[in-house]
Amino acid sequence: MQKTLAREVSCKSVGLHSGRKVRMTIRPADIGEGIIFCRKDLAGDNIIKATPSNVSDTTLATTLGLNGARISTVEHLLSAFFGLGLDNAIVETDSFEIPIMDGSAKPFVDLLKDGGVEEQGGEKQCLVITRPLTVTDGAASASLHPSEHFEITCSIDFDHPAVGKQSYHMVFSTEAYERHISPARTFGFLHEVEYLQAKGLALGGSLKNAIVLNGHKVINKEGLRFPDEFVKHKLLDAIGDLSLLGLPIRGHYVAHRSGHRLNNLLLRTLTKRPDCWELSSFDLSDRGPEDSETESDPKSGGYAADSLQA
Repeated sequence: MQKTLAREVSCKSVGLHSGRKVRMTIRPADIGEGIIFCRKDLAGDNIIKATPSNVSDTTLATTLGLNGARISTVEHLLSAFFGLGLDNAIVETDSFEIPIMDGSAKPFVDLLKDGGVEEQGGEKQCLVITRPLTVTDGAASASLHPSEHFEITCSIDFDHPAVGKQSYHMVFSTEAYERHISPARTFGFLHEVEYLQAKGLALGGSLKNAIVLNGHKVINKEGLRFPDEFVKHKLLDAIGDLSLLGLPIRGHYVAHRSGHRLNNLLLRTLTKRPDCWELSSFDLSDRGPEDSETESDPKSGGYAADSLQA
């Protein structure tokens, strides 16, 4: 069955780009509504539904836009919705961006769990991948392949001693997501942060809401939450981006050096290729085992990283 929140929840935290406090309230929504964003600071044309076609920008984050209204940095919250199996909700904000919290999805997971999950009457469907589909951009690629479950394989390759090559594979489950993926924080390089802030962007970025690297190492005093936190955050982002379909996927998502733009291109291509998928009733077995952290190999390429390019 479809699910929504049992009661509304609220939080207030800094916005990554504005540097100002953003208040956000999440309310239950009716069957079939999906995830809807509402800009309470705007009068009229302030409703934006989370869909692939409403993605208006993928620079630095996933931004949704419709009729002149926009809402930025939605991927971590969307990832948390999907991670907990929530299908319908109304997200109200008083700003153009979702609060960054600690740079991961865990605060959103905790907030949503505090509101509780309520099962609704409408049956949930899933999108079953029947034929492989791949999009590429130079050395980067993102693809979907047939599978009995929702599986994810991500690999990254950064020319930095603290990151290097990392890969991670999981069969999705709520338990695995909460434990291994949701705490992974966004990351950036010190020179990039300084450049963005000089341009009036990332004004809310700090060591409290991101992993920051200088030329040699992680400069956060507490260090990393996982040895492979970088690739896990990329996987967290991908889950949020893929959730824009509005349906769980039964298939294997494979990405190499992908990001928000390529993820959105994959979804837009998928919607135009009905020969690659079919709709099916959702079964609990689609969500995988209780906890399935399977293969992680930081700095070594791990899960056939070199073979992931199409």
